[in-house]
Amino acid sequence: MLLGGTRGLGFALLKCDIALLTKKLFIKTYGCQMNVYDSDRMTDVLAPLGYAPTDMADGADMVILNTCHIREKASEKVFSELGRLRQLKERAADQQGRQVTIAVAGCVAQAEGEEITRRAPWVDIVVGPQTYHRLPELVGKIDPASRNRIIDTDFPEEVKFDFLPGEHAPRGPAAFLSVQEGCDKFCAFCVVPYTRGAEFSRPVKTVLEEAKRLVASGTRELTLLGQNVNAYHGAHDSGKDWTLGRLIRALAEVDGLERIRYTTSHPLDMDDELIAVHGDVPQLMPYLHLPIQSGSNHVLQEMNRRHTSDVYLAVIDKLRAIRPDIAMSGDFIVGFPGESDADFAETLALVSKVGYASAYSFKYSPRPGTPAATSEIQVPESVKSERLESLQQLLNAQQFAFNKGTEGKIVDVLVERAGGRDGQMAGRSPYMQAVNFIGNPDQIGQIVPCRLSEARQNSMTGDIVNLKGAA
Repeated sequence: MLLGGTRGLGFALLKCDIALLTKKLFIKTYGCQMNVYDSDRMTDVLAPLGYAPTDMADGADMVILNTCHIREKASEKVFSELGRLRQLKERAADQQGRQVTIAVAGCVAQAEGEEITRRAPWVDIVVGPQTYHRLPELVGKIDPASRNRIIDTDFPEEVKFDFLPGEHAPRGPAAFLSVQEGCDKFCAFCVVPYTRGAEFSRPVKTVLEEAKRLVASGTRELTLLGQNVNAYHGAHDSGKDWTLGRLIRALAEVDGLERIRYTTSHPLDMDDELIAVHGDVPQLMPYLHLPIQSGSNHVLQEMNRRHTSDVYLAVIDKLRAIRPDIAMSGDFIVGFPGESDADFAETLALVSKVGYASAYSFKYSPRPGTPAATSEIQVPESVKSERLESLQQLLNAQQFAFNKGTEGKIVDVLVERAGGRDGQMAGRSPYMQAVNFIGNPDQIGQIVPCRLSEARQNSMTGDIVNLKGAA
């Protein structure tokens, strides 16, 4: 009896020791889905060093800001956050005798690495989006007694995906899977080619392997990611490159993978094969985010988009011919240098013609190093604001109309989490709508039939139905 109790005590102490040895990692993620994926992979990379994720910076042993450089004042937001982290770091050292490692990753790190270490010398590591696989090595180089800071923002010869470990923890019912990175389009407003580099597509084999691991851990839906995802041209063991359409067909054969999505796309890379997949593969959801940025051909030319509004509309016509219920999403920039009232009117006309289920719209903001930033015909801020308000009113009306049009429909909802109210669960419809319904936590990870009962601006309410009874 005493021996058994001693063994139990020993086991408890062992668990306690393990818990004490576990270091806490907090990652704050800014920006796009690609950054969300990268943050998850940073967690995987650091897990062998004993870092376990936490949802609070306070008390963490390492804090990473995974940054985005797309919007105006992105870097200033980072520096503001770094100011707060300085206090956290100093408090941990003074009051607890504990060293906190602070790292800045992502696109701001890539673009402004030297400036970060100059303005925020308490930052220990600056690492770009192509080199975060080196984080364990960089952490090992930290010397608290030295004022030298570690910057790794080169575009390495090795491909980071070749050095990333398996997933440390399940990603949940819906997960991201990066298949393509970088961009060769060089739109006049965009920093991605400079921060993410040239287009690169992961080999088919590694994509399928990661997909199978995620599905085995409980993922039911995968969103394929890339800065220009439909430019995917991954190497296959046959010696031929696969397109995104071919890759989607192969992923649809993965047992247990119920849903597939992809983002973000460029109109010029929507080839006939990819369009056909929308009609042929039931796992590919009837939702597509396809940015255009402007409805004016003059503005599109100045943006170096290399397509016209007619080309864009023709792609949508083809998609709707093959999948009539497809929900369209888009991106719009208002106030691009030289945009006239007539140009903006053409954007409103295009939006009215398409009819979006959802969309993102922004005022143009100059990004250092991009061609548009040096233009001498900048649109006044007040004009940008007026145009943005007009555009968003139209887009919001279209979104609500789309949601209203789905009232009464029975759709499959992937249950992802508990809702905001007692007894409520939340998930996504095939059309990417947020759906809230009365259910229970056991349904997380399941796909359940719901009758959409009430449309709201950004979500739907629904009720689980018995399909036999409904029939």
